[in-house]
Amino acid sequence: MKQRINLLIVFSVVALIVLSAVQCYLVKTTYDYKVAQFHTEIKNEIAKISNNYSDIDSVIIAKKEALYKQLSENYIQGKKTKSEVKSYILDNEYNDVLTQKIQRKFQRDLPNLKIDFAIVLNKFVLYQNARKADTIFSEKPFIQNKLYGNLRSLNHAFLVRNYVGTTNGTYASQDYKLLTEDSMYVSVIDWEMIILRRMMFILILSLLSIVTLITLFVIAIKALIKQKKVNEIKTDFINNITHELKTPLSTLGISTKILERKDIRDNDENFNAIVNTISRQNNRLQNLIDQVMANSLAENGIELQKEKIETEDFLLTIVNDFKITYPKINLQTDFQTQKTILVLDKFHLTTAFLNVLENAVKYGSNKITIKTRLVQNQFSISIEDDGIGIEKNKQSLLFEKFYRVAQGNLHNTKGLGLGLYYVDQIIKAHQGSVSVMSDIGKGTRFTILLNV
Repeated sequence: MKQRINLLIVFSVVALIVLSAVQCYLVKTTYDYKVAQFHTEIKNEIAKISNNYSDIDSVIIAKKEALYKQLSENYIQGKKTKSEVKSYILDNEYNDVLTQKIQRKFQRDLPNLKIDFAIVLNKFVLYQNARKADTIFSEKPFIQNKLYGNLRSLNHAFLVRNYVGTTNGTYASQDYKLLTEDSMYVSVIDWEMIILRRMMFILILSLLSIVTLITLFVIAIKALIKQKKVNEIKTDFINNITHELKTPLSTLGISTKILERKDIRDNDENFNAIVNTISRQNNRLQNLIDQVMANSLAENGIELQKEKIETEDFLLTIVNDFKITYPKINLQTDFQTQKTILVLDKFHLTTAFLNVLENAVKYGSNKITIKTRLVQNQFSISIEDDGIGIEKNKQSLLFEKFYRVAQGNLHNTKGLGLGLYYVDQIIKAHQGSVSVMSDIGKGTRFTILLNV
C-alpha cells in the first residue's frame, strides 16, 4: 500500500507537469497565431492605403525613376561603378521628404496604430539585348540599404510587401530594361500589448485552469499523504495492541498454571498474591478493551448521559480512587471553587480524567496537582505533573488518534495512543476544550474548560 501511494504521488506530479506543459504549449500556439493574424491585418491595411506610393507625391516618384534611368545609362557608359551606383541610390535627395509624407499618411489613415517603417533596396539589375543580365546590386534585406523610412533596425519588424519595378530605355541604339526590387518592413509600437489585450480572455482562462489543476493536485496529494499516514498509524496500532495484549495474557496463563500447584493453593500468602496478579492483569485487559471501545464510540458519535453534579465532590471521588490504584503517587488538590453545579456525564468524564492522570504516571510523574477555578464564566480544571515533559513540536499531535509520544523503548510508555484522543472527544462532546502546556524536564499541564 505504501509503495502504491508513493507511485501514485509520483504519477500525479508527472501528470501535473505534463498538463501544465500542454497548457503552456496551447497558449504559445495561440500567441503565434494572434501575431500572424495581426501581421496579416497590418499588411491588408497598408495595401489599402497605397500601391506604389505614386499617389503620395508623383513628382518625387518621377524624380526617383529619372535617377534610376540616369544611373543605369551612366553605368552602361562606364561612368559609374556598381558601388557608386548603389551609393547614389541610397543617398538620394528625396529620402526625408518621402519618409515624412508616408508617416503622415499612416497617421491619417491608421490613427489607432503607431507605425515605424523602412523601405530597403534589394535588387538593381540591368538587362541588355547584346549582353547578359548585369546585376549591379542584389542583397538580402539590410537596414543599411534603407531608401527611406524611420526604422533603425529590422530585428523586430516584419515584411509587409515587396515592390518590383521595371523601366525600359534606349541608349546608343540599344534597348535595355532596368529591374528593381525593394521591400517594406514595418514595426508597430507596443504591438506586444495589442496582442496581449486580444488574448486576455484566453490568458485568464488558462491561468484559472492552471490554478485549478494545482489546487486539485495539492488537495489530492494531501489526501494521499493523509491516507498514507492513516495506514502507517493503523499498522502501528495493530502492532501496539498485539504487544499490549500479549503481556497480560501471558501473565494470566502463567498465573493459572501456578495455581494448579498444590503447594501454592495451600499457602494463603502465595495464593492471594497470584490471585491479585490475575486480578490486575484482568483489569489491564479490561482497560485495553475500554480504550478500543472508546475509539469506536468517538467515531460513531458519543451519546452522553448528563446529570447535575457537584463538580468538586465528583473530582474528589476520582482522586480517592486514583490514590488507591497508585499509592506511591503524590496526588494533591487545590480547589479555588466550591459547590459548582455542572451538567455532565459522570461515566465518560471519569474515564477522561483517569486517562490524563494515568498518562502522567506513564511519563515519569511522582507529583500531580489538580486545581479548579472560574475563568470567564468557564469552569477550569488543570492537571499539573512533574514528569519528563513534551517537546513543543509534538504537543499539537497529542490529541490525534493513535498518536504516542516517542520516548525510546521504555515499557512504561507503551500504549495504544487512544487515551488523550478519547479525552479530547469527551470534552468536545461537553462543548468544552482541552489544551496542554509543557517543557522538556519541567512537567506538563493539561487545562480543561467546561461551560458553567
